[in-house]
Amino acid sequence: MEDTIFTKIIRREIPAHIVYEDEGTIAFLDAKPATPGHTLVVPKKQVRNIFDVDDETLAAVMRTVRKIAPAVRDAVGAHGAHINSNHEAAAGQIVFHLHFHIIPRHDRSEFSFWPQSDYPPGDAAAIALKIRQALG
Repeated sequence: MEDTIFTKIIRREIPAHIVYEDEGTIAFLDAKPATPGHTLVVPKKQVRNIFDVDDETLAAVMRTVRKIAPAVRDAVGAHGAHINSNHEAAAGQIVFHLHFHIIPRHDRSEFSFWPQSDYPPGDAAAIALKIRQALG
């Protein structure tokens, strides 16, 4: 895989405001935050996204997300946090190195939820069946 901005941060080739680091993960402030305190949690191991990550690496990242989220919330006086991760370009992934956003939220007016709709009759059952079949 090619280097990303995150691998360069991990190797300290470019500066970042690192807030936490352990053997397998690193957390730093997003350079273009949605809100102050917006933090990224990244595995040190180079993996593209959820479709490529092994269970151990993903578990390490999620442990760090769980550890960092309350600290981010409390540090900026937020009332909640939006935890987000985009996987592949169609979903908005820009940096192709697995990462999770911790975005502190003070109230719901700071963002909009994604649009919601109803399934046409029969579609939900058909899609659920396809997912179960894909699972094996």
